[in-house]
Amino acid sequence: MSTEKVHCLIIGSGPAGYTAAIYASRAGLNPVLYQGIQPGGQLTITTEVENYPGYPDGIQGPEMMLHFENQAKRMGADIRYGLATKVDFSNRPLKVEIDEEKWIEADSIIISTGASAKWLGIESEQRLNGYGVSACAVCDGFFFKGKEVAIVGAGDTAAEEALYLSKICSQVHMIVRRHEMRASKVMQDRVVNTSNIQVYWNSETDEVMGDKKVEAVRIKNNQTGEKQEIPVSAFFVAIGHQPNSGIFKGLIDMDEAGYIKTIPGTSKTNVEGVFASGDVQDKIYRQAVTAAGSGCMAALDAERYLSEKGLH
Repeated sequence: MSTEKVHCLIIGSGPAGYTAAIYASRAGLNPVLYQGIQPGGQLTITTEVENYPGYPDGIQGPEMMLHFENQAKRMGADIRYGLATKVDFSNRPLKVEIDEEKWIEADSIIISTGASAKWLGIESEQRLNGYGVSACAVCDGFFFKGKEVAIVGAGDTAAEEALYLSKICSQVHMIVRRHEMRASKVMQDRVVNTSNIQVYWNSETDEVMGDKKVEAVRIKNNQTGEKQEIPVSAFFVAIGHQPNSGIFKGLIDMDEAGYIKTIPGTSKTNVEGVFASGDVQDKIYRQAVTAAGSGCMAALDAERYLSEKGLH
């Protein structure tokens, strides 16, 4: 198996990875970035992005990621298509296997592999994704101002997103699988006491209805088996995210959900020379702008590290 030596390796190509590539290139680190399984990350399955600063008229997610990629390329980043399949942090230099066919030896590594939304797994959910189906109420709720929407989930995130939607939508229909929520008591109380949130207990999503866009959701009561259709303009899935951190398991500190732990105020992990940025280490904010900011931090931290070690 062939081996290549690089100064700075960036794994992942969302806002965090590309921003890290821009900063690392300008610092003369000659970064090599591997785009991973979904070049551009979660934003490539988003349609309109309206909350990223600098785009007064909004921009399509895939187009925005192309802008990020082109800017990184113009700065000199070596951007490649490929997937990190194995890592070895036991020695220096650090080693990452790409596509099970070559090893990259790196003086520093920036992990920006992101997270993936968990879905219910029904066909209509994927077919209408971007046409009223969304996994981010904070990103897409604004497009349904004054309309009726549905949200599925029972944790703190689902409760927060339901409350967020209740401020901009006329009615929020919240679908909860059991007779209670997993959310904290204070969040549950807020949801139940919000007049335009209606909770459907013991209910599951049977189908998202609509031909070209979301028109209704059909839900089924788990106890009675009774089905009902609720006319809505959007369907939000808030059943959690899965950080794309599997290949680092056991090699790097993570929390119980698999999010990579960083030293607060930095992008540093517990492995010297390995930095993490974006949604793979952020389960709270999960926005493009915060991911980009943490990508900048990771590149600056990597530059400082390499400089201190006399490698740059």
